[in-house]
Amino acid sequence: MTEIRDTVILGSGCAGLTAAIYTARAGLKPLVLEGHEPGGQLSITTLVENFPGWPDGIQGPELIENMKKQSQRFGATFELAHLERVELGAHPIRLNASLGEIATRTLIISSGASARWLGLPSEQALIGHGVSSCATCDGFFFRGKEIAVVGGGDSAMEEALFLTRFATKVTILHRREHFRASKIMLERAIAHPNIELRTNTVVEEVLGVEDKEVKGLRIRDVKNGETEVLNVSGMFLGIGHEPNAKMFAGQVDLDEEGYIRTINNVFTTHHGEIVPGVFACGDVQDRRYRQAVTAAGSGCMAALEAEKFLEERGR
Repeated sequence: MTEIRDTVILGSGCAGLTAAIYTARAGLKPLVLEGHEPGGQLSITTLVENFPGWPDGIQGPELIENMKKQSQRFGATFELAHLERVELGAHPIRLNASLGEIATRTLIISSGASARWLGLPSEQALIGHGVSSCATCDGFFFRGKEIAVVGGGDSAMEEALFLTRFATKVTILHRREHFRASKIMLERAIAHPNIELRTNTVVEEVLGVEDKEVKGLRIRDVKNGETEVLNVSGMFLGIGHEPNAKMFAGQVDLDEEGYIRTINNVFTTHHGEIVPGVFACGDVQDRRYRQAVTAAGSGCMAALEAEKFLEERGR
C-alpha cells in the first residue's frame, strides 16, 4: 500500500519553500516536488534587493538555497520530479509523478507562473544581465539609462510607466500595427514624455552576450524589413506570464488567463465550492503582485491552513 503523506508541495519557489518551512516545523514531513524549474523564477534572478532582511541584497539562487536548507533542517524532503496526473477529488489525494504514485491528505499547489519570452538565444543568455520580465524587481538597476519594453498590452504599458521612475527613456516595441492595451493605459503611455512607442517592430537579437550585459537591440520593421540597432541598456518583457496550472483544469476553477481561483488567497475552488485539502499559493494564483515576498506570505498561509485542516480531522 502506498504511504499516505500528510502534505505534498508542488513547486520549489518562494511560495513552495515557505510552505515547506512551516509544514516541516509543524511536524508534517512535507514532500516537495521541485518540478521542471527548481527554485522558480528566483533561480534565474541575480540581485534581489527588496526581500526583507537583506540590507545589501542577496542573489536569487542563494536566497532559494537558503530557504531550501531551512526547510530541510526541519524535516522537509525534496524530489526532482514532475507531476503527470492528479486526482484532487480522491481521498486521500492521488498524484502520479515521474517517481511513481503518491497519496497525500493535503496538497499545496505552488507551481508558479512562467514568464513569456521571445525565445531568442541572446535573450536567454542575458536574463538577469539586462533582460528581465519584472519591472518592479529590476527597474532600480536602470536608473539614468535608456531601456526597451516589448509588448502591446496593459502589462507592457504598466511596465513602461513604472520604469520611467528610473530610466531616462523607455521605448515600447510592439510587433503589430495596433496596441491591445486598454484605452486608458495606452493614453497614459502616449502622454508620458519619456516613453516612445514603436509599432510593427520585432527584436531579432539582444546585443552584448559576450560582455554579459545588454549593449543594444537589433530590431526589424516588419513592414519594410529594415533593421537597425536600438541603443538601450536593458530589455523588459511585457508579454505576460503563463501560470503552471493546466494540469488542474477541470478539477479546480481557473480564471480566463489560467490562474487558479482562490478564496482568501489560498483556498482552491471547483464550481465555486472549496476543494477539501487542496491549497494554492504564489504566482500560480497571483496574477497581480508576483513578488517574492507576497509568494512567501501566501506560502505561509497555505501551510497554516493545511495544518489546520489536518488538526480538524484528528491528524
